Amino acid sequence: MMNPFNKIYLNIKIYSRLVATTLLLSAAVTACDYLDVVPPETADIPDTMKDKQDALDFLYSCYSGVNSNHGFGTLGTHEASTDEFVCPQAWGRLGQVTAWNQLSATTVSNNGIFQLPWVVTYDAIGQCNLFNKILESTNPKEVTAADRVRWGAEIKFLLAYYHFRLLENYGPIPIIDHYYETSVTKEEFPGRSHFDYCVDRIVAWLDEAAGDLPANVETTEIGRASATACKALKARVLLYAASPLWNGSFPTIGWVNVNYETPGYGHELVSSQYSREKWERARTACQEALDYAVVQGNRAFYTLQASETQRISEDVPLPDIPGVDDDFKKKVMKIRYANNTVETEGNREIIWSVISKPGAYLFWQADMYPHNIGTSNGGGLYGGVTALAPCLYTVEHFYTRNGILPEDDSELPKSSWFESAGYVGRTDIIKLNDRREPRFYANISFDGDEYSQLIKAGGPLIVDTKSSAAQGYNPTRYVWDNNVTGFYTKKWCQPNVSWRPDGSLNARQIGARFIHLSELYLNLAECEEALGNTASALEALNTVRRHAEVRDLTTADFSRMSLREWIRNERFIELYAEGHRYYDVRRWMIAPQVLKSGAREGLNALSKTDPTFEEFNVRTKVDQPFSWSDRMYLLPIPSSEIYSNPQLIQAPGY
Repeated sequence: MMNPFNKIYLNIKIYSRLVATTLLLSAAVTACDYLDVVPPETADIPDTMKDKQDALDFLYSCYSGVNSNHGFGTLGTHEASTDEFVCPQAWGRLGQVTAWNQLSATTVSNNGIFQLPWVVTYDAIGQCNLFNKILESTNPKEVTAADRVRWGAEIKFLLAYYHFRLLENYGPIPIIDHYYETSVTKEEFPGRSHFDYCVDRIVAWLDEAAGDLPANVETTEIGRASATACKALKARVLLYAASPLWNGSFPTIGWVNVNYETPGYGHELVSSQYSREKWERARTACQEALDYAVVQGNRAFYTLQASETQRISEDVPLPDIPGVDDDFKKKVMKIRYANNTVETEGNREIIWSVISKPGAYLFWQADMYPHNIGTSNGGGLYGGVTALAPCLYTVEHFYTRNGILPEDDSELPKSSWFESAGYVGRTDIIKLNDRREPRFYANISFDGDEYSQLIKAGGPLIVDTKSSAAQGYNPTRYVWDNNVTGFYTKKWCQPNVSWRPDGSLNARQIGARFIHLSELYLNLAECEEALGNTASALEALNTVRRHAEVRDLTTADFSRMSLREWIRNERFIELYAEGHRYYDVRRWMIAPQVLKSGAREGLNALSKTDPTFEEFNVRTKVDQPFSWSDRMYLLPIPSSEIYSNPQLIQAPGY
């Protein structure tokens, strides 16, 4: 049977091409890409919905913008510009251009691959509005009234999702909620609407959609919208709206529209007043989303039993982690499988998965593996492991086995972090990487670590970051793929993956998680803390920690960090490398501190080939031109859009 991800994506791919050909979709029709409309209706247009399968294929094409917006772009898009990890400077990808404060209004794409979301997302919105228009005016064979209701709800969900993606990146945006005829004049183009107006419109779409969608979708429909996904996305939208950046603290005073007014708001774009009611509204939505997900949505955390069943069925041995017992190793595997399985494999954590396209997710995962793992793969792959090289900040903010930060753990004195932990045969492991929590070993790899159990032709790969013949610095062999920090990301490495001697890869295709259960608990914890509900916030936070196999926090732990800091750090760990950090540091308004010049550090990984243990294990600032300015809170609208639409104004500072 075809993987459901493949089935839906193939429909998207084929039908997107069909629609593009039949309808001659072209930005040249109007001056504005975000009003990417089609030529006047012709006799060909009704033919795109002759029967139910045609209509379904068209509907699936409306999901195509999801791939362009989230999930697989983490490696190189602007979302990869945070303090989680760094890429080699020679790459110069969009995430780095963003981190270096080099974005401009003329920046559209990077290397022909990675794009800022404005054009592609408004294109997707146009596709959704076109679907509605054609479905309303045609009568496809075998399409029932129930089909129309569900499909209409899916379009509302997608309109909400696409507008939210634009909102979180650009701030106040034009709302495009219907199909625009080609006769529209540029004076009729909408401008940016007030941020709160955009939030209300997005939430209204989600509320309407949730009433007409099933709580869950069938396993053959994974990736399609559900009521559970609607409520979860609504919770995120309202959490963002309650956060400091959009709740009275926007840094640019006097940023207003000139030629466009939002109904009920006039020229104002962002409220300058703090509102506790925004937190209360977000808290209600977060609790409702969580309750619905657990009860009607039948969502639950991935279990150790499910993990062990999967591991044994795939004949994957327990990982070789010095100094821990088998029970701990099984907990590590539970976290790894939770990141790399789908609902059909017993993983009900996932609320909505980004639809994966054939080969793309495998390529991304193939990118993640270290060099020199097979005879034909030595340096031929881009260094995905090197590309997502965790910073020392990341390594230092996963917890120890005692459930606290390394700097607060008396078992791990900071003065000895870079000394050998002393394991016979594994002396490369430093004390900073010893005695850590399960998520650390499931997500982060380091010198002396077993990266994965079967990856090297069915056997383990022990990372050797100091050796130029293995994964270490080698400017001749790897050219621009050398690891920057001395640490590696293995979050998306499937436990059973193996590079075979002939260079083939046995990994399966899975979907990237867009929303999952942990986020709902963390969203709720953040709202409860903001409202002063300490006990409720702590319970939601501890639910995530229990799933992560980390001890509960008590109020006694607030002497180490405040409850707010514990919640934010838990979010940093649990949602590592999932694209959240970019938005979190901005909405919390801590970006000027954590993304400033000099804040990113690693080990001394690039100074020389084949360094000694002592030369390598030195705290070292990453030598790249990182910087921060307040204009980086928002992305710039393409200059061509500003030029063509007299209603639009540019983001501050561009």
